[in-house]
Amino acid sequence: MDLEYLVKKKVFSSDSVELQRLVAHWRFKNLKIVFTNGCFDLVHLGHIDYLTRAAELGDVLAVGLNSDYSARRIKGEGRPIMDQNSRSLLLASFLFVDAVIIFDQETPLELIRLIQPDILVKGADYKPEKIVGADIVTENGGEVVTLPYLQGYSTSFIEQKIRQGS
Repeated sequence: MDLEYLVKKKVFSSDSVELQRLVAHWRFKNLKIVFTNGCFDLVHLGHIDYLTRAAELGDVLAVGLNSDYSARRIKGEGRPIMDQNSRSLLLASFLFVDAVIIFDQETPLELIRLIQPDILVKGADYKPEKIVGADIVTENGGEVVTLPYLQGYSTSFIEQKIRQGS
């Protein structure tokens, strides 16, 4: 079995039967499911730090990934810089990521309803009560966790440096 196959089998569309089977398997095994989401454009050390800390909160980490269409609507023209195939395979290559789910909506609400994570994770710049899907998670006995960002790392800063040629 080659590495590309192993990585690709961790990438799902939000409406795939395979994703539903995987979530059912996790539930059957009574695994604690952690979910987070984002565009993850130009993956950097801050993303890796955030994702590893999220993964440590449970048994499996599912990452919702905004599709190119969704990311463009949120971030504006010229974004994402990396296409969804590249971003999804890069995230899936991390050993601490168990599934990458590409979604077209502006928010992961439908994905959160489907997965029913035990822990919903976002960055500390979000107030827990304002996090999309927080109500669903807490109503089902789960928790919402915010994690601080690693200072000095952001996609916007990297993009700005690239465009300035520095």
